Amino acid sequence: MKYLIVGLGNIGREYQGTRHNMGFIVLDALAKASNISFRTERYGDISEMQLKNRSLILLKPSTYMNLSGDAVRYWTTKEKIPIENVLVVVDDLALPFGTIRMKGKGSDGGHNGLKDIAFKMGTENYARLRFGIGNDFARGGQIDFVLSHFNTDELDIMPQRVDLAVEAIKSFCLAGLGLTMTNFNNK
Repeated sequence: MKYLIVGLGNIGREYQGTRHNMGFIVLDALAKASNISFRTERYGDISEMQLKNRSLILLKPSTYMNLSGDAVRYWTTKEKIPIENVLVVVDDLALPFGTIRMKGKGSDGGHNGLKDIAFKMGTENYARLRFGIGNDFARGGQIDFVLSHFNTDELDIMPQRVDLAVEAIKSFCLAGLGLTMTNFNNK
């Protein structure tokens, strides 16, 4: 069984470690824990790993956030991965920092990366792991906030929360969406 795990973010040094790159941060942690590295290929950085009898392809799109659907469409087609085996890891303003929520489908919630994936794939019926980045910004400050770096308190708890997200990804591939939602959505 083959899975595509997509971490959303923006390429470039100026975006490294920002809130909007939470998907990249989680995939980097999964790759490090699995002792694998990324290589640059078409539409992004790719890595592959085995998890029991599952093959996981990790993708960090190089298309920038707003065109993430191009990378997802290309790699699902190239690797013949069904939409039910796609998981997108994404930052979420609506959740308190460090909260994770797995969903099997849904709207983009105003997130341009999810919006483009739904448009290019022709469906909103794909799993996503939403990682809360908080919403401590003044009216009109959303763009600056998502492109900002984490504060000291957030950085202190980030490793534990990222590890939980990594475990949720593994659970999605091994135990399925329903059980993963039950086991991880309230932690």
